[in-house]
Amino acid sequence: MPVVQNSLIIKVSHLIKRFKETTAVDNVSFAVKKGEVFAFLGPNGAGKTTTIKILTTLLKPSSGKILVNGHDPVLDQDEVRKSFGIVFQDPSLDDELTPYENLELHGVLYKVPKEIRVMRIEKLLKFVELWERRNSLVKTFSGGMKRRLEIARGLLHHPKIFFLDEPTLGLDPQTRNHIWSYIKNLNKKEGITVFFTTHYMTEAEAVADNVAVIDHGKIVAQATPRALMEKTESKTLEEAFLKLTGHAIRDEEMSAMEGMRANRRMWAGRRS
Repeated sequence: MPVVQNSLIIKVSHLIKRFKETTAVDNVSFAVKKGEVFAFLGPNGAGKTTTIKILTTLLKPSSGKILVNGHDPVLDQDEVRKSFGIVFQDPSLDDELTPYENLELHGVLYKVPKEIRVMRIEKLLKFVELWERRNSLVKTFSGGMKRRLEIARGLLHHPKIFFLDEPTLGLDPQTRNHIWSYIKNLNKKEGITVFFTTHYMTEAEAVADNVAVIDHGKIVAQATPRALMEKTESKTLEEAFLKLTGHAIRDEEMSAMEGMRANRRMWAGRRS
């Protein structure tokens, strides 16, 4: 079995992805340590989702070297898929099934033994506070409830890495904080590595141990949120992003960012 060297669970070197004449990911390199919460921060269209699709075997790179839990996502797809859980940007639940049935189906697909599956489903549905609704149809759920169920589903097979692509997109600030409470608690208790993409700069600042800033397909910086601010002599991640990229966050992200600012102090308190 391949060994993850130097406690790195993800290592990406000179990754390039082209779609015809468009370069979506342009010579990107970064590393993620085992057990950390890692944010891939950038505006819409920066290359975040393309990168996460390559890491999770959904797209093949044009060139570059990638290791996920010691395996190449192109050559060892099955091994890579066993090692991660994922919450996609777009909903992927079966609305005509119940939460229990959605998780049961996922467990069967991942060949989780029945006795473990039964215990794990109960534990996870209780963890995301959906056990009492386990027999309700998912189509009756709110957006936040569906996100919580997707988190439970992604964790069912005990993954080492948990990928989340814009996990709080479209959710109100209170629900966002609720979602991150689950994820941070999971990271702390089980040591699972969390890799999430976001264009909410205050979210990356509040939640992540390390941040890679990507813009127009290129990584412009990678460090802790505090180090990014110190490096750019900035008071916030918003200001640091402006100095690193030469432009402010794009217009469509401004209203969402305002909601995150309201919760920034609370998150800062939880991290201390």
